Amino acid sequence: MANEDKKDFNAMLNDCKDMPKIQIITDEKSIKKYGGNRMYFAPPIDYDKIMKRIPCGSVITVGKIREYFAKLCGADFTEPVTAGIFVSIAAWASFQRFEDKTPYWRTLKADGELNAKYPGGIEKQKEMLEAEGHTIIRKGRKNIRYYVKDYEKALFELK
Repeated sequence: MANEDKKDFNAMLNDCKDMPKIQIITDEKSIKKYGGNRMYFAPPIDYDKIMKRIPCGSVITVGKIREYFAKLCGADFTEPVTAGIFVSIAAWASFQRFEDKTPYWRTLKADGELNAKYPGGIEKQKEMLEAEGHTIIRKGRKNIRYYVKDYEKALFELK
């Protein structure tokens, strides 16, 4: 995201627009990719609520949150693009608040990858996760990425 210092992420977080909703998709390629035609859209605040539930020492992926929402709402899948955007909004909203912080650094991308779009980027997320006992590994030579080592062992199970 650009111009984070000029945006009110807490207003964005609480702007639910027409969500939650389930939309029926008809694109055969997408239906095949996601395993169905019932696509769920969760409002940004719902991502924040889930992210707040992840305790110190545990992590979760955006994909696991999406799976949880779809199951909870009887959808085939949760829309992936807005999920990524809303997780970032939750992170920046927390960063802008003085109280009621969300431990956004515990929410990872697929395969345990750190998220460069969070406040402070990879370095800050790495620092926060290491302070909670996680080991961060670097992968790649040109396109360098960072991951939580054995993140699967620290995955928080949503119920």
